[in-house]
Amino acid sequence: NEEIDSINQILPTARAGGDLYNDVGEKAIVIRTWTRSVLRKLIGFKEQHHRLLDETATTLELAIPKDIAIKNIIPFLELP
Repeated sequence: NEEIDSINQILPTARAGGDLYNDVGEKAIVIRTWTRSVLRKLIGFKEQHHRLLDETATTLELAIPKDIAIKNIIPFLELP
């Protein structure tokens, strides 16, 4: 929500068109910058998810017989 709010606050005040030397409008630059920021955060969340998934898999391997964990639990925890 904070990310959506930030772009919604910035866009109304950004100029739409470019100037004589630059055909890219300020809105396009703001949107591009915002998109990159969101993608960086998503990549970080995905990396964190994989680290937690590895930790969970290790814990399960120690606590549950390996064949049960591999067949029933590990596939459930993985993201597509």
